[in-house]
Amino acid sequence: HVQLVESGGGSVQAGWRLRLSCVASGYTGSRYSEAWFRQAPGKEREGVGYRDSDGMTHYADSVKGRFTISRDNAKNTLYLLMDSLKPEDSGMYYCATKTSDWVAWSLRLRVEGYGYWGQGTQVTVSS
Repeated sequence: HVQLVESGGGSVQAGWRLRLSCVASGYTGSRYSEAWFRQAPGKEREGVGYRDSDGMTHYADSVKGRFTISRDNAKNTLYLLMDSLKPEDSGMYYCATKTSDWVAWSLRLRVEGYGYWGQGTQVTVSS
């Protein structure tokens, strides 16, 4: 079975840095896709960034240049490094995966591109 477990959320001040982790289990293969999403109260879940099994990444315009996705394959862990945080970055952050293939270009930052989700970790940015 597929399992994704996020951690690393917390409360920080604007301008600071935070790294989220997502430990993945239950799948392996030559092609897969993983992504980070976030959702603020009263808003739709939005894609933050994408990484596929070839190491290709793609980011939402709102976080480009500030957020970086990386992966430690030995630990099977996906990371989201968030720099220069802003209050509007606040929300519940989720990792997601499509286990068997790369996600189509148009769906890389779309909820419908993914079949599995973690439970989320809360990020709150003040000031």
